[in-house]
Amino acid sequence: MLSRLAQGTRNLVGWQRALLAAGLGALAALALPPFHVIPVLLIAFTGLVWLTDAARAWRGAFFTGFWFGMGHFIAGLYWVGKSFAVAGVAEWAAPIAVFLLAVVCAVFPALATLALRFVPPTYGLRFVWFASAWTAGEWLRGITFLGGFPWNLIGYVWMPSDSMIQIGSLFGVYGLSWITVFAASSPAALSTSRRAWRGLAVSWVLLPIVAAAGAVRLSDATVASVPDVRLRLVQANIAQFHKWRDDLRAQNLQTYLAMSTAPPADENAPPPTHIIWPETAVPYVVANEPQIRGMISDVVPENGAILTGAVRAVSADEGGLDVWNSLHAIDETGAIVATYDKFHLVPFGEYTPFRDILKIAKLTEGDTDFSAGPGLQSLNILGLPPVSPLICYEVIFPGNVVAPDARPDWILNVTNDGWYGISSGPHQHFQQARMRAVEEGVPLVRVANTGISGIIDPYGRIEASLGLGETGVVDGALPAPLASRPLYTFWGDWPVFLVLLLSGFGLRIRLFMANSTQDS
Repeated sequence: MLSRLAQGTRNLVGWQRALLAAGLGALAALALPPFHVIPVLLIAFTGLVWLTDAARAWRGAFFTGFWFGMGHFIAGLYWVGKSFAVAGVAEWAAPIAVFLLAVVCAVFPALATLALRFVPPTYGLRFVWFASAWTAGEWLRGITFLGGFPWNLIGYVWMPSDSMIQIGSLFGVYGLSWITVFAASSPAALSTSRRAWRGLAVSWVLLPIVAAAGAVRLSDATVASVPDVRLRLVQANIAQFHKWRDDLRAQNLQTYLAMSTAPPADENAPPPTHIIWPETAVPYVVANEPQIRGMISDVVPENGAILTGAVRAVSADEGGLDVWNSLHAIDETGAIVATYDKFHLVPFGEYTPFRDILKIAKLTEGDTDFSAGPGLQSLNILGLPPVSPLICYEVIFPGNVVAPDARPDWILNVTNDGWYGISSGPHQHFQQARMRAVEEGVPLVRVANTGISGIIDPYGRIEASLGLGETGVVDGALPAPLASRPLYTFWGDWPVFLVLLLSGFGLRIRLFMANSTQDS
């Protein structure tokens, strides 16, 4: 049956072939957050391999992966188009933006199928090679094109399983992607070789091994709390088109002030020592308005601070303003005691790339592009252990979320997922943030205007959270970091590339031996 199904797949040509590849890619997107229908990956990647094997030339193999990627990224990133409607600008451009983003991202699966095309279907190591090529493509996507876009890596399909994601402490999310693609693609060999079950068994045995190792790691994983620290995360759920309206700005600020001083849901719980507001929560240039800071200082806990996202602006030398998307820590006197400026800006959201050529406005408020901050840093704030602040999608970059020369005890991610409405986007964003806690071995606190706010321990477990579209606060203790750093923080993604090199070297030897045998 598998052989007949594989042959029918390979016989497709033209638009039917492209349509099936795109459909398989879209099907694979169901395995990603928030759906996590992981078994569809077996169908998607097996079909992708069959279609690639039928390609008569390198162009066919490349475009097989390209159409798969188009379906996958359009289905997985459709929510990007919602930001145009929320911003109220050029809504006609929303499907074009999603399409163009998918075009760029689809190049990387295409490179993986191109790499597979040059390996004969009878070689067992080809699925090790394909998994390595796919993962290398994900890594390249994460560092190229306007600063990189490592969104929806295949490894994130396992986020519902605390046990499965523990491998991130060794090999990061890219290691989990490698194992996933290896296991999902290897059934394709069953249609060509009776001995293929051996390779399939090897790939599938990795999954329970990973899960079992993760369960062992979690079996005695108790996490203490940082003493004398009690956090309050404020999720005000203010609609994006209301945030900056002149007639609503004062009301929006009052909402945050009132929610910050509300009594805890548990009357026996201690009061918060530090209050955290999300990205650009304060609809004023708070650093330039002492009256606003005075209002905020009235609700700052004694010997504590309010950490809030806000726009920062100063006069530029050549006229106009330099503007940053920032995080301020404000103490009980109204002084700004620490500031972090976002450095990994969102193209077209916070700045327009190639502005001299592209005469289009960015989606966020105002005509001025945001400036990039100096980079990762750890802030020391009264009463808190050192923290690495990250704004919005800065948290999605594996291995690039803490300053290497000043490691923090926790990560703070403030964001505003209100741009994307009730969609898959905020769920994907939250799950990617969780993986950073596993990789770095430190807790992560996430505060969203709306989205998903929560406190995550250094094993990636959710200790408290507030869902998408909800208004409220999360009160909780700050978990302590792990006593010893995960190995991933030392060697990063190098083991994944070592597997890529070894699998390529092994294939080269096999091909050389096979050619030598034929010649003799």
